[in-house]
Amino acid sequence: MTEKRCYTVEDLQIILDISRGTVYKLLEQQEFRWFKIGTAYRISKKSFDEWLDNKL
Repeated sequence: MTEKRCYTVEDLQIILDISRGTVYKLLEQQEFRWFKIGTAYRISKKSFDEWLDNKL
C-alpha cells in the first residue's frame, strides 16, 4: 500500500479531534496547502504535517 500524499477533511477531523466546521476555518485561514477536486478538498500531507509539527 502506498503512503497517502493528501488528507481529506475527515482525516483532519480525526487527527485533530475537531469539528468539520473548524477544519474548514483552517482551510479558509490558509494554514496549510490544499486544493479542490470537484467539491472534495484535499490537504497536502507534507504541508499539514509541517504545520502540526510547528504547533507542537
